[in-house]
Amino acid sequence: MADAVVEVGAGWAVAAALLLAAVAVAGACLDGILAARTAGGASGAGAAKPLNEAARLLRQRRRTTVAADAPLWRIGGAGLLVVALLMVAVVPFGRWTVADLSVGVVWFNAMDVTVWALVWLAGWGPNSAHALMGGYRFLALALSYELPLMFALTAPAVGAGSLRIADVVAAQQGLWFVVWMPVAFVVFCGSVVAFSVWGPFAHPAGADIAGGVLAEVSGIDRLLLLAGRYALLAAGAAFAVPLFLGGGSGPLLPDWAWVLVKTLLLLAALVALRRRLPAVRPDRFVEAGWIMLIPAVLLQVLLVSVVTVGG
Repeated sequence: MADAVVEVGAGWAVAAALLLAAVAVAGACLDGILAARTAGGASGAGAAKPLNEAARLLRQRRRTTVAADAPLWRIGGAGLLVVALLMVAVVPFGRWTVADLSVGVVWFNAMDVTVWALVWLAGWGPNSAHALMGGYRFLALALSYELPLMFALTAPAVGAGSLRIADVVAAQQGLWFVVWMPVAFVVFCGSVVAFSVWGPFAHPAGADIAGGVLAEVSGIDRLLLLAGRYALLAAGAAFAVPLFLGGGSGPLLPDWAWVLVKTLLLLAALVALRRRLPAVRPDRFVEAGWIMLIPAVLLQVLLVSVVTVGG
């Protein structure tokens, strides 16, 4: 299976970007539907809300602040979309992948760390107290989820004996890793939600600090930042498929279709859980991350190591 993965030409990155955009839009529309139902509105109006909001922001005038560092501000907002695309570049779409890297697992982790810098720049660039506070909040969250995420990524790599994503998929032919690595899977999904500044971990963009990193952005800048959050969530869901959910394995449908179906189902679950889980204060999450998550995921890695060596 690993040897069957074919690295396509760089031109296919455009198709990967369009597919990622379609999945992210689907997630945004589902979020709009759930919001409309919660408010007692029509599902159709909720589904169209993200598209209407995008059209409104495209017409909105870009706001500026005094003494803003405009280049860093723009890089922080638009960079999230680039990072999301770089994340999915190593995801096998059935037997095709844009980049078949021998260190694909490490590549994903490197892109996640890049998100730190980009969200911080989005908070620093406007020269605004509220935006800067949002950036600090994100760094507090990142310091708490990053180590658990690194160990969660280590578990499937140890189970497969490789950092190459195609090898991780091939190692799941008999049993998906999510079955015997549930802690790593849950920690990975939680980290995806966190670096997407989403749901329980949306404090960096919280209403109590006037929107935090979103406080001063408007127009196309705000659209790119919001789209980047959905794109990161979609990219994280896509990466979980080869890492824990068997990649393209499944009955009846072709392997590429199973990758898409699993990605959409996991993305839908992450979007739906947003409205069922309470917000997590960064200081409380620091405590939980270091006292609970790290020991739990380390025990998961130890179990995987013992089973792998014993097998």
